[in-house]
Amino acid sequence: MIAPEKLLEAAKALEPQLQEWRRTLHRHPEVGFDLPQTKALVKKALTEMGYTPQDCGKCGVVALAGGKRPGKVILLRGDMDALPLQEESGEEFSSELPGKMHGCGHDMHTAMVLGAAKLLKEHEDEIEGTVKLEFQPAEEIFQGSLDMINSGLLENPKVDAAVMFHVLAGMPLPAGMVLVPGGGITMASCEQYHIVVHGKGGHGSMPNACIDPITAAAHIHIALQEINSRELDPAGFGVFTTGRFEAGKASNVIPDTADMWGTIRTVDPEQKVSALIHQRMTEIAQGVATAYRCTAEVEFSDYCPCMVVDTPLAGNALTYMTELLGKGAMDMTPLTGGKPGGGSEDFAFVSHEVPTVSMFLAAGNAKEGYTYGQHHPKVRFDDSIPGREEKRSDAARGARALNGNLLVLQERPLYRPELVGARSRRAPAPHRPGAERQSLHHQRLHLPQGPEPLHPGLGMWRQNPLLHPLKEPGGRGMRKLLSLRKENDTWSK
Repeated sequence: MIAPEKLLEAAKALEPQLQEWRRTLHRHPEVGFDLPQTKALVKKALTEMGYTPQDCGKCGVVALAGGKRPGKVILLRGDMDALPLQEESGEEFSSELPGKMHGCGHDMHTAMVLGAAKLLKEHEDEIEGTVKLEFQPAEEIFQGSLDMINSGLLENPKVDAAVMFHVLAGMPLPAGMVLVPGGGITMASCEQYHIVVHGKGGHGSMPNACIDPITAAAHIHIALQEINSRELDPAGFGVFTTGRFEAGKASNVIPDTADMWGTIRTVDPEQKVSALIHQRMTEIAQGVATAYRCTAEVEFSDYCPCMVVDTPLAGNALTYMTELLGKGAMDMTPLTGGKPGGGSEDFAFVSHEVPTVSMFLAAGNAKEGYTYGQHHPKVRFDDSIPGREEKRSDAARGARALNGNLLVLQERPLYRPELVGARSRRAPAPHRPGAERQSLHHQRLHLPQGPEPLHPGLGMWRQNPLLHPLKEPGGRGMRKLLSLRKENDTWSK
Protein backbone atom coordinates (compact mmCIF):
# COMPACT_ATOMS: atom_id res chain seq x y z
CA MET A 1 0.00 0.00 0.00
CA ILE A 2 1.44 3.37 -1.00
CA ALA A 3 2.25 5.71 1.90
CA PRO A 4 0.22 8.95 2.13
CA GLU A 5 3.37 11.05 1.68
CA LYS A 6 4.24 9.27 -1.56
CA LEU A 7 0.68 9.61 -2.75
CA LEU A 8 0.73 13.37 -2.15
CA GLU A 9 4.03 13.66 -3.97
CA ALA A 10 2.58 11.79 -6.95
CA ALA A 11 -0.43 14.12 -6.97
CA LYS A 12 1.84 17.16 -6.77
CA ALA A 13 3.59 15.97 -9.91
CA LEU A 14 0.25 16.10 -11.74
CA GLU A 15 -0.13 19.87 -11.24
CA PRO A 16 0.59 20.90 -14.87
CA GLN A 17 -1.79 18.31 -16.30
CA LEU A 18 -4.55 19.08 -13.81
CA GLN A 19 -4.37 22.79 -14.54
CA GLU A 20 -4.34 22.14 -18.28
CA TRP A 21 -7.50 20.02 -18.03
CA ARG A 22 -9.24 22.50 -15.75
CA ARG A 23 -8.38 25.60 -17.75
CA THR A 24 -9.24 23.99 -21.08
CA LEU A 25 -12.66 23.12 -19.69
CA HIS A 26 -13.00 26.61 -18.25
CA ARG A 27 -12.39 28.20 -21.64
CA HIS A 28 -15.00 26.00 -23.27
CA PRO A 29 -17.95 25.70 -20.84
CA GLU A 30 -21.00 23.71 -21.87
CA VAL A 31 -24.36 23.51 -20.13
CA GLY A 32 -27.02 20.92 -19.31
CA PHE A 33 -26.82 17.72 -21.36
CA ASP A 34 -25.15 19.47 -24.32
CA LEU A 35 -21.49 18.72 -23.49
CA PRO A 36 -19.83 17.35 -26.65
CA GLN A 37 -16.38 18.92 -26.16
CA THR A 38 -16.30 18.25 -22.42
CA LYS A 39 -17.30 14.62 -22.88
CA ALA A 40 -14.73 14.17 -25.66
CA LEU A 41 -11.94 15.54 -23.43
CA VAL A 42 -12.91 13.22 -20.58
CA LYS A 43 -13.14 10.10 -22.74
CA LYS A 44 -9.86 10.88 -24.50
CA ALA A 45 -8.02 11.40 -21.19
CA LEU A 46 -9.45 8.19 -19.69
CA THR A 47 -8.58 6.17 -22.80
CA GLU A 48 -4.99 7.45 -22.75
CA MET A 49 -4.74 6.30 -19.11
CA GLY A 50 -5.78 2.80 -20.09
CA TYR A 51 -9.48 2.90 -19.19
CA THR A 52 -12.38 1.83 -21.37
CA PRO A 53 -14.91 4.63 -20.74
CA GLN A 54 -18.58 3.86 -21.32
CA ASP A 55 -21.50 6.19 -22.07
CA CYS A 56 -24.22 6.35 -19.44
CA GLY A 57 -27.51 8.13 -20.02
CA LYS A 58 -27.88 11.16 -22.27
CA CYS A 59 -24.34 12.49 -21.82
CA GLY A 60 -22.67 10.80 -18.84
CA VAL A 61 -19.45 8.77 -18.79
CA VAL A 62 -18.35 5.98 -16.44
CA ALA A 63 -15.11 4.03 -16.08
CA LEU A 64 -13.88 1.35 -13.66
CA ALA A 65 -10.63 1.29 -11.70
CA GLY A 66 -9.52 -1.80 -9.80
CA GLY A 67 -11.64 -4.93 -9.75
CA LYS A 68 -8.60 -7.22 -9.64
CA ARG A 69 -9.05 -7.97 -5.93
CA PRO A 70 -12.30 -8.55 -4.01
CA GLY A 71 -13.87 -5.68 -2.10
CA LYS A 72 -16.50 -2.95 -2.11
CA VAL A 73 -17.54 -0.83 -5.09
CA ILE A 74 -17.23 2.91 -4.50
CA LEU A 75 -18.75 5.50 -6.82
CA LEU A 76 -16.75 8.72 -7.28
CA ARG A 77 -18.63 11.58 -8.97
CA GLY A 78 -17.36 14.61 -10.87
CA ASP A 79 -19.96 16.86 -12.50
CA MET A 80 -19.10 18.51 -15.82
CA ASP A 81 -21.70 21.15 -16.72
CA ALA A 82 -21.38 24.94 -16.56
CA LEU A 83 -23.85 27.78 -15.99
CA PRO A 84 -25.70 30.02 -18.47
CA LEU A 85 -23.78 33.02 -17.11
CA GLN A 86 -21.63 35.72 -18.72
CA GLU A 87 -18.17 35.48 -17.16
CA GLU A 88 -16.62 38.63 -15.61
CA SER A 89 -13.83 37.00 -13.59
CA GLY A 90 -10.95 38.55 -15.52
CA GLU A 91 -9.03 35.25 -15.59
CA GLU A 92 -6.65 34.87 -18.53
CA PHE A 93 -8.39 31.57 -19.29
CA SER A 94 -11.93 33.01 -19.09
CA SER A 95 -14.81 31.52 -21.04
CA GLU A 96 -14.58 31.92 -24.80
CA LEU A 97 -18.31 31.20 -25.19
CA PRO A 98 -20.65 34.18 -24.59
CA GLY A 99 -23.27 33.55 -21.94
CA LYS A 100 -21.64 30.39 -20.55
CA MET A 101 -19.31 30.09 -17.57
CA HIS A 102 -17.92 27.53 -15.15
CA GLY A 103 -19.15 29.57 -12.21
CA CYS A 104 -19.71 26.66 -9.82
CA GLY A 105 -16.37 24.89 -10.12
CA HIS A 106 -17.48 21.86 -12.11
CA ASP A 107 -14.45 22.27 -14.38
CA MET A 108 -12.37 21.67 -11.26
CA HIS A 109 -14.46 18.65 -10.26
CA THR A 110 -13.92 17.07 -13.66
CA ALA A 111 -10.16 17.68 -13.48
CA MET A 112 -10.08 16.33 -9.92
CA VAL A 113 -11.69 13.04 -10.87
CA LEU A 114 -9.44 12.73 -13.93
CA GLY A 115 -6.45 13.24 -11.63
CA ALA A 116 -7.78 10.66 -9.20
CA ALA A 117 -8.36 8.30 -12.15
CA LYS A 118 -4.73 8.62 -13.20
CA LEU A 119 -3.38 7.87 -9.73
CA LEU A 120 -5.84 5.02 -9.22
CA LYS A 121 -4.77 3.46 -12.52
CA GLU A 122 -1.11 3.68 -11.48
CA HIS A 123 -1.94 1.79 -8.25
CA GLU A 124 -4.70 -0.41 -9.64
CA ASP A 125 -3.16 -3.65 -8.36
CA GLU A 126 -3.38 -2.33 -4.78
CA ILE A 127 -7.12 -1.58 -4.88
CA GLU A 128 -9.25 -4.02 -2.92
CA GLY A 129 -12.52 -3.71 -4.76
CA THR A 130 -13.54 -1.28 -7.49
CA VAL A 131 -13.82 2.47 -7.93
CA LYS A 132 -16.52 3.48 -10.41
CA LEU A 133 -15.66 6.88 -11.85
CA GLU A 134 -18.70 8.97 -12.80
CA PHE A 135 -18.62 12.07 -15.00
CA GLN A 136 -22.07 13.62 -14.74
CA PRO A 137 -23.86 16.20 -16.91
CA ALA A 138 -26.78 18.50 -16.05
CA GLU A 139 -26.21 18.91 -12.31
CA GLU A 140 -27.16 22.57 -12.45
CA ILE A 141 -30.64 21.69 -13.72
CA PHE A 142 -31.00 18.73 -11.30
CA GLN A 143 -31.51 16.19 -14.09
CA GLY A 144 -28.14 14.54 -14.73
CA SER A 145 -27.86 12.31 -11.68
CA LEU A 146 -31.32 10.80 -12.02
CA ASP A 147 -30.77 10.27 -15.74
CA MET A 148 -27.60 8.27 -15.05
CA ILE A 149 -29.24 6.28 -12.23
CA ASN A 150 -32.08 5.34 -14.58
CA SER A 151 -29.45 4.26 -17.11
CA GLY A 152 -27.79 1.80 -14.71
CA LEU A 153 -25.20 3.95 -12.93
CA LEU A 154 -25.49 2.03 -9.67
CA GLU A 155 -25.42 -1.43 -11.29
CA ASN A 156 -22.85 -3.62 -13.10
CA PRO A 157 -21.04 -3.60 -10.76
CA LYS A 158 -23.47 -2.78 -7.99
CA VAL A 159 -22.35 0.29 -6.03
CA ASP A 160 -21.90 -0.08 -2.24
CA ALA A 161 -21.18 3.56 -1.38
CA ALA A 162 -20.74 6.92 -3.09
CA VAL A 163 -18.37 9.89 -2.68
CA MET A 164 -18.41 13.43 -4.07
CA PHE A 165 -16.47 16.64 -3.49
CA HIS A 166 -17.52 20.23 -4.18
CA VAL A 167 -15.12 23.18 -4.25
CA LEU A 168 -16.03 26.42 -2.45
CA ALA A 169 -14.85 29.90 -3.38
CA GLY A 170 -14.95 33.08 -1.34
CA MET A 171 -15.27 31.24 1.96
CA PRO A 172 -13.64 32.58 5.15
CA LEU A 173 -11.55 29.42 5.41
CA PRO A 174 -7.93 28.58 4.59
CA ALA A 175 -7.66 27.61 0.93
CA GLY A 176 -7.40 23.86 0.59
CA MET A 177 -9.31 22.97 3.75
CA VAL A 178 -11.36 19.77 3.36
CA LEU A 179 -14.69 19.85 5.20
CA VAL A 180 -16.47 16.60 6.07
CA PRO A 181 -20.10 16.74 7.27
CA GLY A 182 -21.24 14.81 10.31
CA GLY A 183 -24.15 13.01 8.69
CA GLY A 184 -27.90 13.18 8.26
CA ILE A 185 -29.61 15.70 6.00
CA THR A 186 -26.94 18.19 4.98
CA MET A 187 -28.47 20.03 2.00
CA ALA A 188 -32.00 21.11 1.13
CA SER A 189 -34.30 19.74 -1.50
CA CYS A 190 -35.08 22.00 -4.44
CA GLU A 191 -37.69 22.28 -7.17
CA GLN A 192 -38.63 24.85 -9.77
CA TYR A 193 -41.90 26.73 -10.11
CA HIS A 194 -43.33 28.72 -13.01
CA ILE A 195 -46.33 31.04 -12.69
CA VAL A 196 -48.00 32.37 -15.84
CA VAL A 197 -50.49 35.23 -15.43
CA HIS A 198 -52.86 35.75 -18.38
CA GLY A 199 -54.46 39.12 -19.08
CA LYS A 200 -55.42 41.04 -22.20
CA GLY A 201 -52.84 43.11 -23.99
CA GLY A 202 -53.16 46.39 -25.81
CA HIS A 203 -51.81 49.91 -26.24
CA GLY A 204 -50.17 51.49 -23.22
CA SER A 205 -52.32 54.61 -23.63
CA MET A 206 -55.55 52.63 -23.09
CA PRO A 207 -55.13 50.49 -19.94
CA ASN A 208 -58.89 50.67 -19.42
CA ALA A 209 -59.34 48.58 -22.57
CA CYS A 210 -56.79 46.01 -21.37
CA ILE A 211 -56.34 43.59 -18.48
CA ASP A 212 -52.85 44.18 -17.19
CA PRO A 213 -51.08 40.92 -16.21
CA ILE A 214 -48.05 42.81 -14.86
CA THR A 215 -50.10 44.45 -12.10
CA ALA A 216 -51.62 41.10 -11.15
CA ALA A 217 -48.23 39.33 -11.20
CA ALA A 218 -46.64 42.05 -9.04
CA HIS A 219 -49.37 41.63 -6.42
CA ILE A 220 -49.01 37.85 -6.59
CA HIS A 221 -45.29 38.17 -5.92
CA ILE A 222 -45.93 40.35 -2.85
CA ALA A 223 -48.77 38.14 -1.57
CA LEU A 224 -46.63 35.01 -1.79
CA GLN A 225 -44.24 36.42 0.80
CA GLU A 226 -46.91 35.89 3.44
CA ILE A 227 -46.39 32.13 3.16
CA ASN A 228 -42.86 32.47 4.51
CA SER A 229 -43.68 35.03 7.19
CA ARG A 230 -47.07 33.81 8.40
CA GLU A 231 -47.71 30.20 7.41
CA LEU A 232 -44.47 28.24 7.74
CA ASP A 233 -43.04 27.10 11.07
CA PRO A 234 -40.27 29.60 11.93
CA ALA A 235 -38.33 26.78 13.62
CA GLY A 236 -38.27 24.76 10.41
CA PHE A 237 -36.81 25.39 6.99
CA GLY A 238 -38.94 26.14 3.98
CA VAL A 239 -38.25 28.94 1.55
CA PHE A 240 -39.19 29.90 -1.97
CA THR A 241 -37.64 32.63 -4.06
CA THR A 242 -38.80 34.24 -7.29
CA GLY A 243 -35.59 34.87 -9.22
CA ARG A 244 -36.92 35.72 -12.66
CA PHE A 245 -39.83 37.95 -13.73
CA GLU A 246 -40.62 38.64 -17.39
CA ALA A 247 -43.42 40.49 -19.16
CA GLY A 248 -43.63 42.34 -22.44
CA LYS A 249 -41.06 43.57 -24.94
CA ALA A 250 -41.99 47.23 -25.46
CA SER A 251 -42.49 50.14 -23.07
CA ASN A 252 -45.76 51.30 -24.66
CA VAL A 253 -47.47 47.90 -24.86
CA ILE A 254 -49.42 46.09 -22.17
CA PRO A 255 -48.60 42.40 -22.75
CA ASP A 256 -50.95 39.46 -22.73
CA THR A 257 -48.96 37.51 -20.14
CA ALA A 258 -46.46 37.87 -17.31
CA ASP A 259 -44.19 35.03 -16.17
CA MET A 260 -42.47 34.32 -12.86
CA TRP A 261 -39.92 31.58 -12.14
CA GLY A 262 -38.34 30.53 -8.88
CA THR A 263 -37.27 27.74 -6.55
CA ILE A 264 -38.66 26.03 -3.46
CA ARG A 265 -36.31 24.54 -0.86
CA THR A 266 -37.08 22.45 2.23
CA VAL A 267 -35.33 19.92 4.46
CA ASP A 268 -38.44 17.77 4.90
CA PRO A 269 -37.85 14.35 3.27
CA GLU A 270 -41.58 13.56 3.55
CA GLN A 271 -42.34 16.70 1.50
CA LYS A 272 -45.12 17.90 3.82
CA VAL A 273 -43.76 21.44 3.77
CA SER A 274 -43.44 21.29 -0.02
CA ALA A 275 -47.05 20.14 -0.30
CA LEU A 276 -48.22 23.06 1.84
CA ILE A 277 -46.23 25.54 -0.24
CA HIS A 278 -47.63 24.06 -3.46
CA GLN A 279 -51.18 24.37 -2.19
CA ARG A 280 -50.86 27.92 -0.89
CA MET A 281 -48.88 29.21 -3.87
CA THR A 282 -51.56 27.90 -6.23
CA GLU A 283 -54.42 29.31 -4.14
CA ILE A 284 -52.78 32.72 -3.76
CA ALA A 285 -51.70 33.02 -7.40
CA GLN A 286 -55.12 32.11 -8.74
CA GLY A 287 -57.01 34.14 -6.14
CA VAL A 288 -55.00 37.33 -6.63
CA ALA A 289 -55.11 36.92 -10.41
CA THR A 290 -58.91 36.67 -10.24
CA ALA A 291 -59.07 39.84 -8.15
CA TYR A 292 -57.30 41.68 -10.98
CA ARG A 293 -59.46 40.09 -13.71
CA CYS A 294 -56.67 37.74 -14.79
CA THR A 295 -56.08 34.01 -14.63
CA ALA A 296 -52.98 32.20 -13.40
CA GLU A 297 -51.33 28.82 -14.02
CA VAL A 298 -48.81 27.38 -11.55
CA GLU A 299 -46.42 24.58 -12.53
CA PHE A 300 -43.84 22.72 -10.39
CA SER A 301 -40.95 20.75 -11.92
CA ASP A 302 -37.37 19.42 -11.63
CA TYR A 303 -37.60 18.16 -8.05
CA CYS A 304 -34.31 17.27 -6.34
CA PRO A 305 -34.44 15.64 -2.87
CA CYS A 306 -32.47 16.50 0.27
CA MET A 307 -28.88 15.34 0.42
CA VAL A 308 -28.51 12.55 3.00
CA VAL A 309 -24.98 11.86 4.27
CA ASP A 310 -24.38 8.44 5.82
CA THR A 311 -23.10 9.04 9.35
CA PRO A 312 -20.73 6.06 9.72
CA LEU A 313 -19.33 6.56 6.22
CA ALA A 314 -18.77 10.27 6.96
CA GLY A 315 -16.95 9.38 10.17
CA ASN A 316 -14.68 6.98 8.32
CA ALA A 317 -14.07 9.56 5.58
CA LEU A 318 -13.02 12.15 8.18
CA THR A 319 -10.61 9.64 9.71
CA TYR A 320 -9.06 8.82 6.34
CA MET A 321 -8.85 12.45 5.28
CA THR A 322 -7.18 13.40 8.55
CA GLU A 323 -4.66 10.57 8.14
CA LEU A 324 -3.88 11.82 4.64
CA LEU A 325 -3.98 15.59 5.16
CA GLY A 326 -3.53 16.22 8.88
CA LYS A 327 -5.01 19.56 9.93
CA GLY A 328 -6.04 20.16 6.35
CA ALA A 329 -9.25 18.22 7.08
CA MET A 330 -11.92 19.02 9.64
CA ASP A 331 -15.41 18.08 10.76
CA MET A 332 -18.04 20.52 9.49
CA THR A 333 -20.44 19.92 12.39
CA PRO A 334 -18.92 22.56 14.71
CA LEU A 335 -19.24 25.06 11.86
CA THR A 336 -22.80 24.26 10.88
CA GLY A 337 -24.26 23.39 14.25
CA GLY A 338 -25.66 20.32 12.50
CA LYS A 339 -28.14 22.35 10.47
CA PRO A 340 -28.55 21.59 6.75
CA GLY A 341 -27.45 24.18 4.22
CA GLY A 342 -29.91 25.86 1.88
CA GLY A 343 -28.03 24.91 -1.27
CA SER A 344 -29.02 21.82 -3.25
CA GLU A 345 -27.16 19.09 -5.13
CA ASP A 346 -28.61 16.46 -7.44
CA PHE A 347 -26.15 13.82 -6.21
CA ALA A 348 -28.83 13.63 -3.51
CA PHE A 349 -30.64 11.16 -5.76
CA VAL A 350 -27.68 8.79 -5.27
CA SER A 351 -27.70 9.42 -1.51
CA HIS A 352 -31.23 8.04 -1.32
CA GLU A 353 -30.06 4.80 -2.97
CA VAL A 354 -26.69 3.97 -1.36
CA PRO A 355 -24.66 5.27 1.63
CA THR A 356 -23.12 8.56 0.50
CA VAL A 357 -20.70 11.20 1.76
CA SER A 358 -20.35 14.65 0.19
CA MET A 359 -17.31 16.72 1.13
CA PHE A 360 -16.18 20.27 0.41
CA LEU A 361 -12.83 21.84 -0.49
CA ALA A 362 -12.16 25.52 0.18
CA ALA A 363 -10.69 26.94 -3.04
CA GLY A 364 -9.79 30.52 -2.23
CA ASN A 365 -10.78 33.12 0.37
CA ALA A 366 -11.29 36.87 0.31
CA LYS A 367 -7.92 37.66 1.93
CA GLU A 368 -6.23 36.10 -1.06
CA GLY A 369 -8.40 37.89 -3.61
CA TYR A 370 -11.11 35.24 -4.05
CA THR A 371 -13.97 37.51 -3.02
CA TYR A 372 -16.99 36.08 -4.77
CA GLY A 373 -18.92 32.88 -4.19
CA GLN A 374 -20.36 30.30 -6.55
CA HIS A 375 -22.73 31.39 -9.34
CA HIS A 376 -21.37 34.95 -9.40
CA PRO A 377 -20.00 36.17 -12.76
CA LYS A 378 -16.79 37.31 -11.02
CA VAL A 379 -16.11 34.13 -9.05
CA ARG A 380 -12.56 32.77 -9.23
CA PHE A 381 -11.07 29.53 -7.89
CA ASP A 382 -7.53 28.92 -6.63
CA ASP A 383 -5.94 26.13 -8.69
CA SER A 384 -2.41 26.25 -7.30
CA ILE A 385 -0.88 23.28 -5.47
CA PRO A 386 1.34 24.18 -2.49
CA GLY A 387 3.11 21.46 -0.51
CA ARG A 388 1.76 19.46 2.41
CA GLU A 389 2.78 21.91 5.15
CA GLU A 390 1.39 24.87 3.25
CA LYS A 391 -2.16 25.73 2.29
CA ARG A 392 -3.45 23.43 -0.42
CA SER A 393 -6.39 23.78 -2.78
CA ASP A 394 -7.89 23.22 -6.23
CA ALA A 395 -8.25 20.28 -8.51
CA ALA A 396 -4.93 18.70 -7.64
CA ARG A 397 -5.53 19.05 -3.91
CA GLY A 398 -8.84 17.38 -4.57
CA ALA A 399 -7.19 14.64 -6.58
CA ARG A 400 -4.80 13.94 -3.74
CA ALA A 401 -7.61 13.86 -1.22
CA LEU A 402 -9.86 11.77 -3.43
CA ASN A 403 -7.20 9.31 -4.41
CA GLY A 404 -5.82 8.82 -0.94
CA ASN A 405 -9.28 8.45 0.55
CA LEU A 406 -10.39 5.93 -2.07
CA LEU A 407 -7.27 3.78 -1.86
CA VAL A 408 -7.58 3.62 1.91
CA LEU A 409 -11.32 2.95 1.76
CA GLN A 410 -10.64 -0.32 -0.02
CA GLU A 411 -9.03 -1.68 3.17
CA ARG A 412 -11.54 -0.25 5.63
CA PRO A 413 -15.20 -1.06 6.29
CA LEU A 414 -17.44 1.39 4.46
CA TYR A 415 -19.70 1.61 7.47
CA ARG A 416 -20.20 -0.13 10.78
CA PRO A 417 -20.71 -3.89 10.38
CA GLU A 418 -24.08 -3.72 12.05
CA LEU A 419 -25.22 -1.35 9.31
CA VAL A 420 -24.01 -3.43 6.38
CA GLY A 421 -27.09 -4.43 4.41
CA ALA A 422 -29.14 -1.80 6.23
CA ARG A 423 -30.59 -0.74 2.91
CA SER A 424 -32.77 -3.86 3.00
CA ARG A 425 -33.67 -3.58 6.68
CA ARG A 426 -36.25 -1.15 7.94
CA ALA A 427 -36.65 0.55 11.29
CA PRO A 428 -38.79 3.44 12.51
CA ALA A 429 -37.11 6.80 12.85
CA PRO A 430 -36.77 7.23 16.64
CA HIS A 431 -37.64 10.93 16.62
CA ARG A 432 -40.85 10.50 14.59
CA PRO A 433 -42.94 7.73 16.15
CA GLY A 434 -45.26 6.14 13.65
CA ALA A 435 -43.56 7.79 10.69
CA GLU A 436 -42.86 5.88 7.51
CA ARG A 437 -40.06 3.37 8.07
CA GLN A 438 -36.80 4.15 6.36
CA SER A 439 -33.27 2.81 5.82
CA LEU A 440 -31.00 3.02 8.85
CA HIS A 441 -28.41 4.96 6.90
CA HIS A 442 -31.05 7.56 6.03
CA GLN A 443 -32.30 8.26 9.54
CA ARG A 444 -32.10 11.96 10.41
CA LEU A 445 -29.79 13.17 13.14
CA HIS A 446 -30.86 15.35 16.04
CA LEU A 447 -28.16 18.01 16.10
CA PRO A 448 -27.99 21.31 18.00
CA GLN A 449 -29.49 24.41 16.45
CA GLY A 450 -27.25 27.42 15.86
CA PRO A 451 -27.51 31.17 15.41
CA GLU A 452 -27.89 33.04 12.15
CA PRO A 453 -25.97 31.41 9.26
CA LEU A 454 -22.99 33.10 7.67
CA HIS A 455 -23.16 31.11 4.45
CA PRO A 456 -26.42 29.63 3.12
CA GLY A 457 -24.75 26.76 1.32
CA LEU A 458 -23.12 25.37 4.45
CA GLY A 459 -25.16 27.02 7.22
CA MET A 460 -22.01 28.30 8.96
CA TRP A 461 -22.33 30.04 12.30
CA ARG A 462 -20.67 33.23 13.45
CA GLN A 463 -20.48 32.70 17.20
CA ASN A 464 -20.02 28.99 17.87
CA PRO A 465 -17.97 27.96 20.92
CA LEU A 466 -17.27 24.58 19.34
CA LEU A 467 -15.06 25.96 16.57
CA HIS A 468 -11.69 24.29 16.26
CA PRO A 469 -8.74 26.57 17.11
CA LEU A 470 -7.21 26.09 13.68
CA LYS A 471 -4.88 28.70 12.27
CA GLU A 472 -4.48 30.00 8.75
CA PRO A 473 -1.30 31.60 7.34
CA GLY A 474 -1.03 34.94 9.08
CA GLY A 475 -2.01 33.63 12.49
CA ARG A 476 -5.70 34.55 12.65
CA GLY A 477 -7.77 31.90 14.42
CA MET A 478 -10.71 30.13 12.83
CA ARG A 479 -13.13 32.04 15.08
CA LYS A 480 -11.84 35.29 13.66
CA LEU A 481 -12.19 33.98 10.13
CA LEU A 482 -15.72 32.80 10.70
CA SER A 483 -16.74 36.11 12.24
CA LEU A 484 -16.34 37.75 8.86
CA ARG A 485 -19.53 38.21 6.86
CA LYS A 486 -18.79 37.78 3.18
CA GLU A 487 -20.57 39.98 0.67
CA ASN A 488 -21.84 38.92 -2.74
CA ASP A 489 -22.50 35.38 -1.54
CA THR A 490 -24.32 33.50 -4.26
CA TRP A 491 -23.86 29.90 -3.19
CA SER A 492 -27.42 28.64 -3.54
CA LYS A 493 -28.35 27.36 -6.94
